[in-house]
Amino acid sequence: MVNSPPDWGEGAHKALAEAGVRQLPYVPDGGLDGLLRRCEQDNQMRPTMLSSEQEGIGVAAGAWLGGERSALLMQSSGVGNCINALSLVRTCRFPLLMIVTMRGEWREFNPWQLPMGQNAGAHLEQAGVIVERVEQPETTGEMVAGAAALAFETMSAVAVLIAQRAIGVKHFGGDGEDG
Repeated sequence: MVNSPPDWGEGAHKALAEAGVRQLPYVPDGGLDGLLRRCEQDNQMRPTMLSSEQEGIGVAAGAWLGGERSALLMQSSGVGNCINALSLVRTCRFPLLMIVTMRGEWREFNPWQLPMGQNAGAHLEQAGVIVERVEQPETTGEMVAGAAALAFETMSAVAVLIAQRAIGVKHFGGDGEDG
């Protein structure tokens, strides 16, 4: 279950649409639900579910080669799956925009989320990714817009980390959702 802070997905969707993002490879995560719903309803965007996060880097490369922009959406636990594939971005010099919903931070309940949640930003930076962070949901649109411009105009890898505080508290509930 996810508590309801202000909806960060609205600003993120608007920024992605204005940046011309068409393809959205993603690994499902409850924190991404609001953004994914908007993207699925947008006739100009094509969300594509992945089986693993590193596949999204290949999708982003293919989108760019095909003349489209993409944004890879994932939870922080998936960052570790991408480290080797991130070398493709630097070697082939194409833009990569990532939106990463964070776990292992404020009010985390699941100890399995701590290792990558506490280190996702550092791992991305060590892999050559420019990392930006959203702490307040109302700043998401501006941050995603700036990250998209940076990624697409400089052919760089840029990740926007959406802090757990901005997403809301997740916990195991009777509704079967594991967050």
